[in-house]
Amino acid sequence: MCYHPHLHFIVTGGGISPNGQRWVALRYGAKFLFPVKAMSQVMRGKFIEKLRRAHKRGELRFEGDVAPLVDREAFERFLDELAKKAFVIYNKRPFGTPEQVIAYIGRYTHRVAISNYRLLDIEDGQVQFGYRDNQDGGKQKTMELRACEFIRRFLLHVLPEGFKKVGTTAF
Repeated sequence: MCYHPHLHFIVTGGGISPNGQRWVALRYGAKFLFPVKAMSQVMRGKFIEKLRRAHKRGELRFEGDVAPLVDREAFERFLDELAKKAFVIYNKRPFGTPEQVIAYIGRYTHRVAISNYRLLDIEDGQVQFGYRDNQDGGKQKTMELRACEFIRRFLLHVLPEGFKKVGTTAF
């Protein structure tokens, strides 16, 4: 339940031929439609350009510690630093069936930040819950937090006004 903004994309395993007459699948032995490293670089560039445009149009709000980013030059310096960071893309192996695609997307579009079954105990102002530690081979572990910290982390997963949980975009 740590803050980790991220996006999920589904990229097809092929595309329509240039003449629009047939489907062209991945070449035999290819794992992905696009090289992962190249896709990471393109996605980072697209993301930064969208941020730049939104800032120019005044569509971003800056409060608290990031309030100085309202200044165009400060924002450009921020984007320069952002451009130096790795943009991590995690590619899953291709899905076998449309049903597998729906099952995958459904897990992310119709759930809350933490399911009730993961809540183990609430007592004396402490919340105890289960989680999977991906840094330790996916082991199931238990964490205990003060109730106010648990609620703070939970609220990080509530989308701000105007955001949608499911949407489409064309880069």
